[in-house]
Amino acid sequence: MHTAAIDPLALRDPGQREATLMAALPAQVRAAQGLPAYAERLAGVDARGISSRAALAQLPVTRKHELLARQQAARDAAGTAGAAGSGGAADPFGGFSAIGWRALRAQRSAQRVFQSPGPIYEPEGRGSDYWRSARALQAAGFEAGDLVHNSFSYHLTPGAWIMESGAQALGCSVFPGGTGNTEIQLQAMQHLQPDAYTGTPSFLRILLEKAAEAGLTLPHLKKALVSGEAFPPSLRDWLAERGVHAYQAYATAECGVIAYETPPRAGLVLDEGVIVEIVRPGTDEPLPEGEVGEVVVTTLNPDYPMLRLGTGDLSAVLPGICPSGRTNTRIRGWLGRADQTAKVRGMFVHPGQVAAVARRHPELGRVRLVVAGEMASDTMTLQVECAAPPEGLADAVAASVRDLTKLRAQVDIVAPGSLPNDGKLIEDARSYR
Repeated sequence: MHTAAIDPLALRDPGQREATLMAALPAQVRAAQGLPAYAERLAGVDARGISSRAALAQLPVTRKHELLARQQAARDAAGTAGAAGSGGAADPFGGFSAIGWRALRAQRSAQRVFQSPGPIYEPEGRGSDYWRSARALQAAGFEAGDLVHNSFSYHLTPGAWIMESGAQALGCSVFPGGTGNTEIQLQAMQHLQPDAYTGTPSFLRILLEKAAEAGLTLPHLKKALVSGEAFPPSLRDWLAERGVHAYQAYATAECGVIAYETPPRAGLVLDEGVIVEIVRPGTDEPLPEGEVGEVVVTTLNPDYPMLRLGTGDLSAVLPGICPSGRTNTRIRGWLGRADQTAKVRGMFVHPGQVAAVARRHPELGRVRLVVAGEMASDTMTLQVECAAPPEGLADAVAASVRDLTKLRAQVDIVAPGSLPNDGKLIEDARSYR
């Protein structure tokens, strides 16, 4: 285990951290309300009152499909205006960004603009360690003077720049390997002997396998920070057997680094620049510690002020603080996707509808809609936990399902604790043969 220095912010008293984050919220909300998207979404909200988690939870969650929809609407509107001869540049960020360039009459100039699948466009502002990745790299053992082989893509998306900016902030040198061209990248690694790697864990495995096949050795490569895909313990151990100790970071193009792994490997520690909630999938409702739900992130970034962004990823809060001494909240890591929408008999059923059924019947615990059968002959069964079901509960719940989804479902009442704590509200168990 390495002994790299820990950022003092990560060692703060938890109460002090929480007070600092909550004190910064009103200004962030007020800045966001100056942007077209949030002016609509937060109309009537008094920013001065958003200074606690309870108050923050009253704001709507913005999900990625809504970012895409607003950006697409802006493009469509600009196209219509252009066809009519009235001109005008589309806002590629859908009214969520305070930075851009001259044609957008932006408040400040962006350093880069990225395109993620969708397409969703994201801005990058100016400043050292803009995406806050240095803290995660430091936890993985990266130090000033290291040469980092960066195999995230430098094309369209921000992954490579997220890692490069943090590495440079630490005083590292960076080789911009990018993706693909395995033989050329291996040649560069053989010549340059990098100390560290950033990229996906699967590509790191490919590089090491190809090196072994070619009889090449990479004796200096001892550490890695990986992201962008699942990092199972089996792959972590495989890399360690070959001398590379890899840790994972959880980041998105909208929020930068959200959480990162530390040497004890006891979950992921939240970054100091974000506020994270775990909410019931398909809703805006925060869940208690330990419950699996959707990761919702608020960033303290005036350039691109994400307020309660629903990432679509599932995780859960772990109790206690990290054995490394870092005092921020820990999450379990990536546990799957929160979007469990299923099409049943020609109708879409959303997690939010299942959650709405549960809200109508407060005596219920966890609920889970199981879609079974074969396509075109689907069956729906809503499993609900209830300790002491009143007479007629199953019929009442079935009526709520019918009312909210326009579909019929059987209702099975099960004992509390029977359903798994995995964040799933909809399980698609159909046969697709």
